[in-house]
Amino acid sequence: METLINLDQELFLFLNGLGTSSWDGFWMFMTNKWSSIPLYVFLLILCFIKLKWKKTLLILVLVALMVTVSDQLSNVFKYGLERLRPCHDGLIESQMRLVKSYCGGEFGYFSAHASNSFVVVTFFSLIFRRIFNWLPFLLIIWGMTVAYSRIYIGVHYPLDVITGITFGMLIGLVFYTLYQWITKRFSLV
Repeated sequence: METLINLDQELFLFLNGLGTSSWDGFWMFMTNKWSSIPLYVFLLILCFIKLKWKKTLLILVLVALMVTVSDQLSNVFKYGLERLRPCHDGLIESQMRLVKSYCGGEFGYFSAHASNSFVVVTFFSLIFRRIFNWLPFLLIIWGMTVAYSRIYIGVHYPLDVITGITFGMLIGLVFYTLYQWITKRFSLV
């Protein structure tokens, strides 16, 4: 386990060290939760156009629940495992770039940003994959950019992000399955 943690720290320092001040603004924008609002509005418009209002209302409820589950599960892990964020880790904090003006909470395993992004990526990719075959590709690029931004700015290790992506995909799949069941059960097809 210690070898894995050491590799994670080394990979973090490498990836975080690739940053330059000329790119910091972009990555700070990508890590900001409000920067995704245009994407969410776009997805909402697609829902209204292609799926009509009943399914769109169901999707809004499921997305709210899905993000809540993702976020709270992340907190359970953070406070259950208590793995320090890189910017709070005395072993490496002097070797890294902290792009943000503050580090955030003390613990970082796993990344809620990565998980929350990938619940959206997975859920909407599965919903629209047959209607807009280009959309999953766009969503994956967005999700990976948000996830990597957490390493770039110095607040998460790569394993925090990979675990967040994995949990996000699993939660998104579970909620997509629930969406399918509800639409069939209540004849929303």
